Amino acid sequence: MTKTTTDEAREERTAVDKAISVLTAFGNDAQLGLGVSELARRAGLSKSTTFRLLGMLERNGVLERAGTAYRLGRVIHELGAQASTPGQDRVRDLLTPFLADLYEATHMTVQLAMLSGSHVVYLNKLEGHQRLRTPSRIGARMPAYCTAVGKMLLAHNPRALEETLRGPRHAWTANTIVEESALREELWKVRQSGVAIDRGESLHTLACVAAPVIIPGGGPIAALSVSGDAASFAPGDFEGILRRVSYGASRAAAILRSANAA
Repeated sequence: MTKTTTDEAREERTAVDKAISVLTAFGNDAQLGLGVSELARRAGLSKSTTFRLLGMLERNGVLERAGTAYRLGRVIHELGAQASTPGQDRVRDLLTPFLADLYEATHMTVQLAMLSGSHVVYLNKLEGHQRLRTPSRIGARMPAYCTAVGKMLLAHNPRALEETLRGPRHAWTANTIVEESALREELWKVRQSGVAIDRGESLHTLACVAAPVIIPGGGPIAALSVSGDAASFAPGDFEGILRRVSYGASRAAAILRSANAA
């Protein structure tokens, strides 16, 4: 059988070339994730070759799998963590002591995040005694709609919410809220209650509750959260301490803002 030009081009590509093709094939969907078939189509590779490369990249922490989709993993996020902005650095430095207070009060996994477009960026994270498997990592980005910190921040940012609703929303688990009316209703509840809850929406084994750090007269500049195993985590057990720590963090942010304005 005569080889086609496409077949010959595929054979000439090295394993590194093919791996890079798979990584660049994610494009703007790097955080949302894509399935094997779509990645193979975009990369110009066979499905079997793409599946093999994805397995290799996953084993090395370059990618991670959520259900049938793949997204960027630990190694890429750790490299990207070095590229934080000055604004993110200031918020992280100001609020990390409060994150430490939250950890000391709960001994659970706690996180500090800011909004960046329709995603959240994790500025800091302290691991709890449970040693949870979580998709959040320092410097990593996650779609805001499927995380507690993200839902809290989206609930107070109409522009970011509309950007989220215009874009694709992947159902990472059976609990992920992707339908527009359901998501709008969820965010309305977040605004009313003052806390946001992730009920196994980014990872089916993970649950989380978040509260905002708010500047008076403005919206949240960040959010703090507590996470636990979805099978046993009761958000109500942590709402009180989370609200108190978030209030203290909000006061500190307000004082700093007033001092800078003076």
